[in-house]
Amino acid sequence: MTADLVVSTDRGLYCPLADIHIDPWRAVDRAIITHAHADHARPGSKTYLCTPESEPILRIRLGKDINIQTLPYNQPLLHNDIRIMLHPAGHVLGSAQVLLEPLGPHARTHRSCCISGDYKTTPDPTCTPFEPVRCEHFITESTFGLPIYRWPDPRIVFDDINAWWHNNQTRSLTSIIYTYALGKAQRLLAGLDPAIGPILVHGAIDRLLPPYRDAGVQLPPTERATADNAKASRGRAMVIAPPSAAGSPWLKKFGKHSDAFASGWMQIRGTRRRRSIDRGFVLSDHADWPGLLSAIEATGASRIGITHGVVTPLARYLREEKSLDAYPISTRFEGEVDDTPETDPATD
Repeated sequence: MTADLVVSTDRGLYCPLADIHIDPWRAVDRAIITHAHADHARPGSKTYLCTPESEPILRIRLGKDINIQTLPYNQPLLHNDIRIMLHPAGHVLGSAQVLLEPLGPHARTHRSCCISGDYKTTPDPTCTPFEPVRCEHFITESTFGLPIYRWPDPRIVFDDINAWWHNNQTRSLTSIIYTYALGKAQRLLAGLDPAIGPILVHGAIDRLLPPYRDAGVQLPPTERATADNAKASRGRAMVIAPPSAAGSPWLKKFGKHSDAFASGWMQIRGTRRRRSIDRGFVLSDHADWPGLLSAIEATGASRIGITHGVVTPLARYLREEKSLDAYPISTRFEGEVDDTPETDPATD
C-alpha cells in the first residue's frame, strides 16, 4: 500500500519527505505558495517558492524583502528525491497547482500528489488557463462545492455589466462595483468597455495593477480614485472597489451612485439582498460544480482530498457516485473572502 506524500498538519499541508509546506497557515522554513491571496500566502516564512508572475504580487502583499525563489510553469525542481512542478490554475495571475512526484525508492512507497490551490476552468484573459494535471492523489478546493453553482457565460455577464454602466449614465449615476482586489478586479477591468466612460479604481486595487500590466495583460486605462477625479466624473464613471469600501465615507466623493457586487455568491439571491446592493453579477474566479467535477476527473486520481469550502457534499458525491476515496481536509479558511489586507488612507 502506498502512503500519502502530502498530509494535513497544524500549519497546513505538508510534504514530510521534502520538508516543505504548501500554502502554510503560519510561518515555516520552506513554503510553496499557489497564489497571493491572503488565505494562501501568509507572512513570516523563511523562503517562498512561487511562479515568476506571482513574485511581484507577493512582494506587494508580504514585503519587498522576503526571500523568494521562482519556478516557471512546467519546469521541474528536484528536492530530496521529490520532483516539484507548478502548473497553471487559472485562478489569478501566477496561480499554480503544485505537483509533487516521489522519485527513487519513494516512488514505490508514496503516491504522486497535486495540490490545486484555488482554480477555475472558465476562460479568463488575465491569467494562464487551467491545465489538468495527472496524479494519484488530488487535493482540490471546493469553495463552490454544491450542484447549485453553475456559472453563466462570462461574455454575457460582461455585456450585462457594460449595459448597466451605460444605463446608470442616462440617470446621472456613478457606477460602483465591489469585488476582490486581486484577480477579480483585473478580470472585471479586462471586460469593461472603456468607450463608455472613465474608469476609477480604489487604491487597494490600483497598487495591484502594475504586475498585471508588466506581465502583458491587456487592461483599459484607469485612474486611482481621488477627490478631484471622482467629482469631475460623477454620473459617468465606473468605479472598482474592494468590498471593504462598501458603506464607508470613501464613497461620498462619487455623489449619487448605483452599486453592484461581482462574485459567485451572487448566484444566491439572498446574498445580494443581505448586502443591500442594487445589482449582483455572477462572476467567480473559482470552479463551479461542473468545473470541479471535470477537473477532478481529468487528474485520473483515485484519492481526493477536499478543502477550502463546502467539503462534505462533494466528498459524499465522489464516494457514492464516482467510487473515489474522497475525504475532507480541515482548513482555517473557508470560501471566498474579502481579500483586501488593509484600508488605503490615500483614497479616503
